[in-house]
Amino acid sequence: MMLGSLRVRLLAIALLLLTCGIVISDVVVAGLLRQHLVSRVDRQVTGLAALMARIDPALMRAADDAASERLRGGLDLVSDLSLVYLDAAGQPIGRTRTMRDGPAPEPPPATPTSPGVVTGVRGGDGSAWRQITQSRPGGGTVTVAASLSAVDAVMARLRLVCAATGAVLVLLLGTAGWMAIRAAFRPLRAIEDAAVAIAGGDLSRRIPARAPPGSEVARLTGVLNGMLDRIEEGAVVRAESEARMRRFVADVSHELRTPLFGIAGSAELHLMGGGAEVDRTMRRIDSEARRLTDLVENLLLLARLDESRAVPETAPMDLRTLAVDARDDLIALDPGRPVTLTGPLAGPPSAAPLIGDEARLRQVVTNLVGNVHAHTPAGSPVRIGVGRLDGESVLEIADSGPGIPAGQAELIFERFHRGDGARVRDGRGGAGLGLSIVRSLVAAHGGRVEAVSPPGGGATFRLRFPAINEAPATDADHSGLASGSGLASGSGLASENVQGLCGNGQERRPGSSACWNYVD
Repeated sequence: MMLGSLRVRLLAIALLLLTCGIVISDVVVAGLLRQHLVSRVDRQVTGLAALMARIDPALMRAADDAASERLRGGLDLVSDLSLVYLDAAGQPIGRTRTMRDGPAPEPPPATPTSPGVVTGVRGGDGSAWRQITQSRPGGGTVTVAASLSAVDAVMARLRLVCAATGAVLVLLLGTAGWMAIRAAFRPLRAIEDAAVAIAGGDLSRRIPARAPPGSEVARLTGVLNGMLDRIEEGAVVRAESEARMRRFVADVSHELRTPLFGIAGSAELHLMGGGAEVDRTMRRIDSEARRLTDLVENLLLLARLDESRAVPETAPMDLRTLAVDARDDLIALDPGRPVTLTGPLAGPPSAAPLIGDEARLRQVVTNLVGNVHAHTPAGSPVRIGVGRLDGESVLEIADSGPGIPAGQAELIFERFHRGDGARVRDGRGGAGLGLSIVRSLVAAHGGRVEAVSPPGGGATFRLRFPAINEAPATDADHSGLASGSGLASGSGLASENVQGLCGNGQERRPGSSACWNYVD
């Protein structure tokens, strides 16, 4: 057992306080008892002195020992008496002494004191006496001294009893206190054991509730268990984050390596003398360089979104503009595809005002349109809904393709996610960042994106944003929604402006005026 143990220190402090209390109480009791006994001796000596002052010294000289011994008959606390008669000149004219059997203390010298006042004096051997001087009626004085040896004997026995009683009490209470402290510290022992197990790596370990409800230990146990829950959750999240980071690094390495190998291979072929294939080689290098540039730009965009720095400028806008653009993009990519413009879920389209960065949100819609074009059969119908739903501004794109595989509704927004887990892409495939960018850009606007697959097939991507009270009305909105066909003014997809407005990761399909990209 270590001396530094809290249990030992608590017990030592308790026993020290107990001992101090016992000692103080014994001293106080002994002092009061001695004072009482001495006062009683003083009263007896005073009465005896008054009596002896009226007796002739000659009678005392003639008295035998038995008569002298009877002087102590009523003095229960006096074991030794000394009487000395003095004449007017202070000379002794008679002396009497009574004592019990055994060694007797040496009486004090017969020194006159103030008449009628009891004083404490010391005998020749240093023993304690009480002495009083009483004037005699015929002249002279009588000095009566009583030994306090009987009082000292009583006090000695009292101290012995108190010491023995205190020692037994300290021993018994110390034993009981040790058992009580061990019982009280048993919940803390459980906390210590749990802490040791957790330090060894067992994050699932919890502290058992052994203390009474509402006690300090019970509250501490609850707080520690709550803290351990958060630590375990943090460890799980960190492990998942590290696993995602490892997958991310591996996927980035693969995606960067593929175009780099294409560029290096084409350059090496050219250096080996393939002069007749210069144009095709340069086109291959240009294509792979663009692919590499798009990947790096998308990664940088995601990094800026992670740092909340990708939406620098916002202004009031209406999602109807983006809905018209999405309809026109789909028609431009696949003229035979029927595209319907409705409200959310059903009904006519309506205003969907919000505060946002129109260029970034246009990129979101373009990614979703490219997703529909890449993953749904040609000519399959698409519904675009825009308006308010549950107090939010909503834009949704619902296709009639194969839908989202079970359990993939959240995973499809992960970076580099592939539904089949494969790394290999066809020539038109992207890097798997499109939907990640969609979710990050929507989140940067304070919104959220939902992906659902209705029972009848197909997939619906629904964008939800905090709505504002009023939407800015534009000619592009009214003309696009009213006409139901053609490219809306300001959509950014007119043939004369499409080259300058196509963003990173977007291409212009041959024969089309729309900016689009392939998104997984």
